[in-house]
Amino acid sequence: MNPASSASFRGEYKVPGGKLVRVEGLTSDGIITQASLSGDFFIEPEDAIFDLNAALIGAPVNASVPQLVARLGGAIGSDAQLAGFGLHDVAVALRRGLGASSTWDEWTFDVIGPRVLPAAMHVAMDEVIAAEVSDGRRRPTLRFWDWDDAVVVIGSFQSVRNEIDEQAAKRHHVGVVRRITGGGAMFMEPGNCVTYSLVVPGSLVAGLSYEASYAYLDQWVLGALADVGVVAKFVPMNDIASDAGKIGGAAQRRLSDGTVLHHVTMSYDIDAVKMNEVLRIGREKLSDKGIRSAVKRVDPMRSQTGLSREAVIDAFIHHFMTVNRCQLSDYTADELSQAEHLVETKFGTASWTHRVA
Repeated sequence: MNPASSASFRGEYKVPGGKLVRVEGLTSDGIITQASLSGDFFIEPEDAIFDLNAALIGAPVNASVPQLVARLGGAIGSDAQLAGFGLHDVAVALRRGLGASSTWDEWTFDVIGPRVLPAAMHVAMDEVIAAEVSDGRRRPTLRFWDWDDAVVVIGSFQSVRNEIDEQAAKRHHVGVVRRITGGGAMFMEPGNCVTYSLVVPGSLVAGLSYEASYAYLDQWVLGALADVGVVAKFVPMNDIASDAGKIGGAAQRRLSDGTVLHHVTMSYDIDAVKMNEVLRIGREKLSDKGIRSAVKRVDPMRSQTGLSREAVIDAFIHHFMTVNRCQLSDYTADELSQAEHLVETKFGTASWTHRVA
């Protein structure tokens, strides 16, 4: 082995809701020459772990996740049982060890606390901050929204006509803004929900499926919810729920270089009657959200925590800054100027708001 072309590697991946997977070994001349899989998972028959190790030897260091999964799958019999992890998780851990992806502890995050801005400015700021992170002008960023206007923020691909009763919205003085991520409508009055945007480099979710990336990026908030007394779980594809029902949902947008904009809205204390008048939500969807016609408010965060919205947000920020390397930050004058320009030319225009018929 030529020392100049050989290297050791070690990669780990904590499966959301599952176990820790670790892969370590050696490479030489672009090929994996030694591999050892370990973790707190379960596998039967127990000798199958050695078959998985052997399957990785000879694999190119630039092998994709699907290619690695194919190698691993061909090495164990169909009767092998894996609990707490899967072949995809082994491939992700390996690629992390080989430097093809990154982990949370490799980054320092900017954290921006809630600042009152019009909802259209927050939607515009999603685009601005994502571009700043992508271009390297800003660190990966977690920012919390605050606003003083009543608005429905619809998903990028939703139809205003199909989603919103515009006469009811006008009667209740509720505006409409379209965001750049997909997903469903967000009924937002001042103080009625908790919303944050997280922008991370693509390497943080490299190798993860679209659905798996939602669970991975939401792991920290499950811990934050536990801190305020809410035992929550991730429900595929993009919901967060407790035993009492749905708390919130997430949406994503990926830039061309892989940078991920991930945002979450959680109900704090929502006027369900008004929301039902403004949004064209069928009975089936209402029942899925735990809303009944006799219920005046949807208040999972308020009722389950007993805390003010401000205290919940403070607890979230504290948790994120405890489990990650962070520094407090704020919007720059240039970022605010860019967002204002985008509101004038895009997010505040009828052509953007009504771009889907």
